[in-house]
Amino acid sequence: CSGDPSSDLLVEYKVISVLIVFLICALGIVGNVMVILVVLTTKHMRTPTNGYLVSLAVADLMVLIAAGLPSIADSLFGSWIFGHAGCLCITYFQYLGINASSCSITAFTIERYIAICHPIKAQFLCTLSRAKKIIFGVWVFTSLYCVMWFYLSDIQQVLYKNMTIIMCAYKVSRNLYLPIYFFDFGIFFVLPLTLATVLYGLIARILFLNPLPSYPKEDKNGYDNFSKVTKMLAVVVVLFAVLWMPYRTLVVVNSFLQEAYLDTWFLLFCRTCVYLNSAINPLIYNAMSQKFRAAFRRLCRCGRNAQANKAAYIARLHYLLES
Repeated sequence: CSGDPSSDLLVEYKVISVLIVFLICALGIVGNVMVILVVLTTKHMRTPTNGYLVSLAVADLMVLIAAGLPSIADSLFGSWIFGHAGCLCITYFQYLGINASSCSITAFTIERYIAICHPIKAQFLCTLSRAKKIIFGVWVFTSLYCVMWFYLSDIQQVLYKNMTIIMCAYKVSRNLYLPIYFFDFGIFFVLPLTLATVLYGLIARILFLNPLPSYPKEDKNGYDNFSKVTKMLAVVVVLFAVLWMPYRTLVVVNSFLQEAYLDTWFLLFCRTCVYLNSAINPLIYNAMSQKFRAAFRRLCRCGRNAQANKAAYIARLHYLLES
């Protein structure tokens, strides 16, 4: 007796999906927490650009925690286990993280453009205080915009193979979500990428096509730093475009199909790309920014020193108690 092939396939899917998503989420949560800590605890890292990167890290954390971790539970139990309130809140925070990350990318793209192409205006436009106000505005806007998901999501009971499965799904039929899907696709994907393409093209003309002026060494270093930071942020934008493309395309295509294309393995691929996008940015910063790399190392050393000091304190305490 060879057993049920569909059952074997289900077990295979569960094992692969749980392992992949868990590894990506673990890596992403640790990395994004480190980004937040190094910027908030290191004085010279508190720049306008890094402020937007902290906003992006918070949004990415939200996606990993509200979308990635519940998907692991879904794969393990095959049913929604977080109840009605969990369905509403988790759906809300998923979309909040997704939209806030898109807006944060747009904000630092504009900031880079002003800083490089309009350096005189940048002196009073690209300040940390202004960046904080913009970040606050981004989160207020996205928080209010995503409130609709409290009214559009609900748990459903579906009969499948003589058993009832609870799902966190949409409240009304799929075709009624078309305006929301396309508005999201335009505002939080097409518009940021179009703007990024235009602005980074203008930045490239300044940084890479124009000859480097014969400035003193200090100014050349500053110019090089601008170039390196801009390249790093451009990579973040490109990865955002590439890794979100499968999911965004699937949503748009399914909007026109009579029956949605919901192949299990392809859905896993789309979800994995989304989670990877939220996890990979700290690795990009570490690879392309010397300042972030040094700050990450200092943070790790502080953690090890704290553990060593704690161990030494406990050893001294035992010695005193035994004396």
